Amino acid sequence: MFAMATSSDTPIPEPPWKARSGQRDRPARAPLTRDAIVEAALRVVGREGAQGLSMRRVAEELGTGPASLYWHVASKDELAILMIDRVVGEIELPPPDPARWQEQLKEFGVNAWRIFERYPGVAGLTLGRIPIGPNLMRQLEWSLALLRGAGIPDRIAAFSGDLFGLYLGAHGQEQTAGFQSPSGEELPPEEIVRMIRGYFASMPPDRFPNVLATLDELVAGGPQERFELGLDVLIRGLASYIDR
Repeated sequence: MFAMATSSDTPIPEPPWKARSGQRDRPARAPLTRDAIVEAALRVVGREGAQGLSMRRVAEELGTGPASLYWHVASKDELAILMIDRVVGEIELPPPDPARWQEQLKEFGVNAWRIFERYPGVAGLTLGRIPIGPNLMRQLEWSLALLRGAGIPDRIAAFSGDLFGLYLGAHGQEQTAGFQSPSGEELPPEEIVRMIRGYFASMPPDRFPNVLATLDELVAGGPQERFELGLDVLIRGLASYIDR
């Protein structure tokens, strides 16, 4: 007869064939969270651009199936908005100082440009969407406090968010796309600029006197210099509405 085993706290060993299957050594998968999904989506877009964003690709990045993502994020559009809000949260906002509103607004624009540059492809996700989220609301409140405090009318202050958002999004998308050669060849940027300048220089002087007079300026300046000039133009435009 078999002897009855006595109760003990000693763990019962697993069958040896289960250990050989490797299941016991496989680390447990980290719990899927909304933040983990957003971080994975940022990596996907950083490699493949905004056009590469899909629930399937993000699921592959996380080593799971798309259905798992839908427990945390309702759609690709919601994911895009979460990504934008996550990136915008890195923009530092000093206490609004209406006496320095032009300087603060330009500093904000340059900081936003640099942060979007750190996350390639995300700027393009802002185009055609109305991003909403905690960080974006904080940014909106800050900009309205700054502009209204400076005396800019409410309607202009409210519309300025769209204007700056479009400018930042389009510029960021262009940076991500890179400098494309008109010939379709893979060429360094300086060679592309020389090609374009050469074409401009070939214009007949009697028909294109202004193009030829500004030839050097037309091809001058790098991306940041041109971006900051655009910011200056936008800010001066807003200033023109004070005390109208």
